[in-house]
Amino acid sequence: MNTLVTDNTLADREATEPDFNRIADRMVSRRGFLARTAAFSVTAFVMGTTALTPATRAAANRLIGFRAIPASGADTVIVPEGYSWHTLVSWGDPLFSKGKPFDQATRGTGESQELAFGDNNDGMSLFALPDGRFVMAVNNEYDNPEWLFPTDSKDRSADDVRKSKAAHGVSIFEVQQNGNTWQVVIDGKLNRRITADTPMAITGPAAGHALLKTPSDPEGRLALGTSNNCGNGRTPWGTYLTCEENFNGYFATDAEYSLTEAQKRYGIKTKDRGVQWYKYDDRFDLSKSPNEANRFGYIVEIDPTDPNSTPRKHTALGRFKHENAEVAIAADGRVVVYLGDDERGEHLYRFISKNRYAPGNDASNASLLEDGTLYVAKFVYAGADMSGRGEWIELTHGKNGLTAENGFSSQAEILIHTRMAATVVGATTMDRPEWVAVHPTQAEAYCALTNNSNRGVKKNGGGVEQAVGGPNPREKNGYGQIVRWRPDGQDHGTDAFSWDLFVMAGNPEVHPGTHYAGSANINAANMFNSPDGLAFDIDGRLWIQTDGNYKDKDDFAGMGNNQMLCGDPATGEIRRFLTGPVACEITGIAFTPDQKTMFVGVQHPGEKRAASNFPGGGDTVPRSSVIAITKNDGGVIGN
Repeated sequence: MNTLVTDNTLADREATEPDFNRIADRMVSRRGFLARTAAFSVTAFVMGTTALTPATRAAANRLIGFRAIPASGADTVIVPEGYSWHTLVSWGDPLFSKGKPFDQATRGTGESQELAFGDNNDGMSLFALPDGRFVMAVNNEYDNPEWLFPTDSKDRSADDVRKSKAAHGVSIFEVQQNGNTWQVVIDGKLNRRITADTPMAITGPAAGHALLKTPSDPEGRLALGTSNNCGNGRTPWGTYLTCEENFNGYFATDAEYSLTEAQKRYGIKTKDRGVQWYKYDDRFDLSKSPNEANRFGYIVEIDPTDPNSTPRKHTALGRFKHENAEVAIAADGRVVVYLGDDERGEHLYRFISKNRYAPGNDASNASLLEDGTLYVAKFVYAGADMSGRGEWIELTHGKNGLTAENGFSSQAEILIHTRMAATVVGATTMDRPEWVAVHPTQAEAYCALTNNSNRGVKKNGGGVEQAVGGPNPREKNGYGQIVRWRPDGQDHGTDAFSWDLFVMAGNPEVHPGTHYAGSANINAANMFNSPDGLAFDIDGRLWIQTDGNYKDKDDFAGMGNNQMLCGDPATGEIRRFLTGPVACEITGIAFTPDQKTMFVGVQHPGEKRAASNFPGGGDTVPRSSVIAITKNDGGVIGN
């Protein structure tokens, strides 16, 4: 158990907080939002119909009830006064009794990794079961070879590759609470590892298309494996959505091979980037299986309550570098999924199911993501405006220029080469669209645009240059911003929306009075860079996680290690809640139904051999981990 106790005086606090924080402290107690429930509720997906008026915003009571913490460069997790944290699980911890405890010397084998928690945990969800048990699904995005293997050798053996593939994917395991401590249930009935070799069904309009057929799957309907699982989503019918992101780096060849324009657009190269999977698995050799890469880059739906179920790759939601999948319900009952493509100059998407969500009818809901319409966002603005209008442009064959003459002979090709379709319809290029989060009671959504160092550079495989303006207002964007949009009619199913920027990150100490100081709600006490993970709790607090520059110097002086902050959408207030260890990313968040435990991911501490020993301390190997945070008085997190 780790607890931070601070002794900040009121004078110290008032010297570091903006005026609106002190004013709100003196206001009456915080307003109420949704009643808490003992089980996950569909109300989290159904948007309210009452927008916040200026008068409501001015009168709003404080939503954020903890004392902000300062930036930190320490090799540990720091949380506010009155909170404690402990490690739930770390890379290499066995999920089954037949597994082996993590070995600091060898870091395990392929066999042991297949029975253990994967590396570089990212997005996650906690599912409360009817019998009172809990099961957690956690993405394992990639591995850190500098720590995965005990030597610096660049040559990989067959078992090294087996171990690397097993470190990817998704870890599913039961958890239980003993007092104030959460623990993994070893040999839990639902415990399961999903890796880069797990069989997956391909669904939707592109299933069976020629571009998805390979020597190992001539029908194009059964893929093997998922990898680079970044952010996540969850459905109101109780399934987990894992998102395939930077899959391109796993394909290579030693043979002569000419890349197609589509492969270039997705960042595929013939030269190996060090993973060496292609040496031991022909699926990843471009010359032997040129279509295999077309079978990655999807949203994968998993039933965490059935360890015998087959994960499904949903082509209807498009193929690109998926960051997360945020689910809402339209006014007419159809399912809406917001999707970001995490690369500089790529796009923001929306999927709407053909059929309607039927509460309580899981058999009917199971196929909702297999058929629907995909859209891409276009933001409209004038000059230097940082607010405006926008529209969702339909990506359907025969519409908006998506014809055979423009390179798309079918809907399947649009869904396989979604990036190229977005260019054809004139979608807005964005500063790396990361996680999307939908407010639990207001019809509004937020997307983290983490940064962009490639302004003016043409995209791989052609496309347009990345324009400055609107939701991407800075020429050189090392800090990032969060864009917010509100659909017309307060209905996520409508095609038009209004938008503004909730925050522009920046450094007012280094760049006072300039565009790079950040927006008005950024100050010396809460500055950060590269917002990445976003999530709302059921009370409407927006939790912001960062994956940015942690050097704590030059443009980033005073920002310290990566962190997690909490924002109030009504007032714009932002407070720092957590700081992570050296060279980590803070990513992934989940809550218990009573909101009294928050689970947070700490990814790649000690990245590139930075001086970290988190979480074990001493001379231990740094390991990506999930931590559990509780309030010492047993209260609601953030309240």
